[in-house]
Amino acid sequence: MSGPRSEVAARAGALLRLHRDPALLTVVNIWDAVSAAVVAARPGTTALATASHSIAASRGYPDGEVIGVDEMIEEVRRIVAAVDLPVSADLEGGYGNAPETIRKAIGVGAVGANIEDQLKPLTEAARQVEAVMAAAEAEGVPDFVLNARTDAFLRAGDRDPADVLADATARGRAFLDAGAPVVFVPGRLSEPQVAHLSDAFGPQRLTLIGVPGSISLARMADLGVARVSYGPWSQRVALTALASLVEAVHNGSGLPDGTRVLN
Repeated sequence: MSGPRSEVAARAGALLRLHRDPALLTVVNIWDAVSAAVVAARPGTTALATASHSIAASRGYPDGEVIGVDEMIEEVRRIVAAVDLPVSADLEGGYGNAPETIRKAIGVGAVGANIEDQLKPLTEAARQVEAVMAAAEAEGVPDFVLNARTDAFLRAGDRDPADVLADATARGRAFLDAGAPVVFVPGRLSEPQVAHLSDAFGPQRLTLIGVPGSISLARMADLGVARVSYGPWSQRVALTALASLVEAVHNGSGLPDGTRVLN
């Protein structure tokens, strides 16, 4: 294999190694070419990941696959073209055909993806993971980093926390058995919950989201977490800064000290 697809395969291998490294992989999510370029240029950034919520919001859509798959993939293409780092794409539940969506993402240079289980029946969700990994291998990218997401905590409702943890554990193990290299369990998890999942999945197999109240990055690393990302929170931080500027201008002030030209 040579040419563009071999470059994609090489970047996928690099991204997989970053997840397997005992050092915690930190990923500040991006949503367009300029945010990607800014994050990629910061020292210490080794990989990028999109946030589907943020991409949808920037284009005027609510979250939840309301944005069309081709429009989402086009934004991923622009992001990949703007940087020289591995890019993982948040592709929600796969838009009704996760393997085909993964083929499209690989076609524009993505080397990893989040795919939600949306609490489908476990056998169905595991088959989807297996089909996604088979599609990536058929595209010549066997090291594609599927960050197989379970929504067990996000959709927990008033279920007993012990039952939620057991469900997340069973789903994660099934996804790993189906070929996913890592499992994403978003939510505000306690340290005992993180420790349980890390032990159940094995070191460098669990990925988390950083939210207000999350355990520290240092503790995540100690517990063997592979990666932490920030989903829509990075865009919220940027929009908070924008709102603060507007308020300062309306109050008779102006640009804050320390404003930099980053693009």
